[in-house]
Amino acid sequence: METYATALLYAIPFFVVLLTIEIGYGYFVKNQMHKVMDTVSSISSGLTNIIKDTLGLALIVVSYPFLLEHLAITEIKTSWLVWLIAFVVIDFAGYWNHRLSHKVNIFWNQHVIHHSSEEFNLACALRQPISNLIGYFSLLLIPAAVLGVPHVVIAVLAPIHLFAQFWYHTRHINKMGWLEYVLVTPSQHRVHHAINPEYIDKNLGQVLCIWDRMFGTFQEELEEVPPQYGVLKPAATWNPILINFQHLLRIMKDAWYTRSYWDKIRIWFMPTGWRPKDVKEAYPIEIITDVYHFKRYAPQATLGIKLYSIFQMAFSLFLMMFMFYNYVEIGFDGLLWFSGFIFVGIYGYTTLMDRKEYAVWIEVGRGLAGILWVWYSGDFFGLNNYLPHASIWISAYFLLTIIGGVYFTYLEQGRKGRMEQLADKELSKDGRVEIG
Repeated sequence: METYATALLYAIPFFVVLLTIEIGYGYFVKNQMHKVMDTVSSISSGLTNIIKDTLGLALIVVSYPFLLEHLAITEIKTSWLVWLIAFVVIDFAGYWNHRLSHKVNIFWNQHVIHHSSEEFNLACALRQPISNLIGYFSLLLIPAAVLGVPHVVIAVLAPIHLFAQFWYHTRHINKMGWLEYVLVTPSQHRVHHAINPEYIDKNLGQVLCIWDRMFGTFQEELEEVPPQYGVLKPAATWNPILINFQHLLRIMKDAWYTRSYWDKIRIWFMPTGWRPKDVKEAYPIEIITDVYHFKRYAPQATLGIKLYSIFQMAFSLFLMMFMFYNYVEIGFDGLLWFSGFIFVGIYGYTTLMDRKEYAVWIEVGRGLAGILWVWYSGDFFGLNNYLPHASIWISAYFLLTIIGGVYFTYLEQGRKGRMEQLADKELSKDGRVEIG
């Protein structure tokens, strides 16, 4: 995990640069593909996923080294050939894992976060899960284990394979000629993220598109069918932690309320979205039927809350980068506490972005907890060793969090409500609107 944290210290700035270029390009050509709150939500989701993976918070069903030890019938020496074989096997396994996530109810829960954005841009590539708490991917690497591919090769290629799926989450690149027959391209992945009936569950490849063509899941992007993005059961929140478990909660509720014991069991393994008939009738869930005319999630957002959300996201990124840099010195128990501050922080400010009144209690609570931590320990996980007067700065941040929570919950919202009431009264005086 320490090696993974070190790799992220270099990968994250690269992602940030590409994101900045895409946002800048959209502004320059007057075709912006980013919306502030959506992008903040996407990046925040990426932060939660990175921290969860770095801490290794998952129950591994079986590890690849175990499979290698018991299944290998030969041993491939490290060479360019073994790296090529390993990459193809990882991509093949990734295709089937991706297909499982789209086709089986319980597996969809760990993937729905990635599709939850109603936009399509590089930021939405960062919407990765924290709900994948059961590690089973090694089972899909049995072919590599049988061939004797060293586990070091798999360990090196796995994050590279994941990072290679970042670049094609964009609407600024059109079809790419002959590469469309080999690689997953932006055009193909736009199809994958679309909720149009023509595009649902298509283009499941991760780096190579040959698997989709081989197994009948390929669909070209059609000019007459512009992709519409999101999920058919909209997330309706900016909070990535909530989005991660929405589908699981729905399954649990359906399993509880259905009268059929058989349905209580099979609902977990049925096709994505399947519900017992009795529950479906008693507790209907609204699903998008017209993908071209549905209300996208957009709660009221002033310039102030947008800037505040960007600030909170940026500060959470700073804290995470420091955590990775100081990974060994902080220690595992410290990492759990540190990541807890970041997780609660993301939960707090994204709930504030949703304009939920209870967000103030989260923000005040974490602000007070942070100040007390600094006061009790005299430091914030060793930050004083790298930044002069760090205790003062971090305490000021937590104080600002308390003030921001109160302001954006009560003062700004209250002022907006009073202004709307005054506007209504002015309109009624002019005889243009009846109040009643």
